Amino acid sequence: MSAALVVVDMQVVFARPGSPWAAPGFDAAAANLRRLLPAFAGRTVWTRYVAPRAPQGAWREYFAQWPFALVPPDDPLYGFADGLDPAGAPVVTATTFGKWGPELDAATGHADELVVAGVSTDCCVLSTVLPAADAGRRVRVVADACAGASDADHARALDAMRLYAPLVEVTTVDEVLGGLPDEGRGTT
Repeated sequence: MSAALVVVDMQVVFARPGSPWAAPGFDAAAANLRRLLPAFAGRTVWTRYVAPRAPQGAWREYFAQWPFALVPPDDPLYGFADGLDPAGAPVVTATTFGKWGPELDAATGHADELVVAGVSTDCCVLSTVLPAADAGRRVRVVADACAGASDADHARALDAMRLYAPLVEVTTVDEVLGGLPDEGRGTT
């Protein structure tokens, strides 16, 4: 079975300078993601984080710290960032950091291998990758197509995921594209 590309939360809330959740490396990660997309045409799934309508449990305290983000799911804050459009690809929306579960598994066609890019490396990416690996998926995290809350947080999250080898591999866009047959590289 072919690998599926999972694009985690490439949304305005993480892209917009001045947003409390802005990932400083977002633009570089987005540029590298754009290099990957043609190689995974028809095999890409996007995820989207949204706030719960009525936070429960620990989420109440969380949103007391981040009230700016407690907006409806259709708020522009939770839209995809400029220049990033799922273009008809499946989108999995969740009110949790981690997106792995039956819906994402089905959307990826139950792929044995997932190639993961997105933000924030130290939150939603990490929280998606580890349960997918626990479910027996081979997961390749594309380091240069991810961004964290800071460069240090990004590096720490990548180091943590490396501990899960061989279930999780940290890689680069060039390594992913170099391992594809010529017709899958999306080169022009």
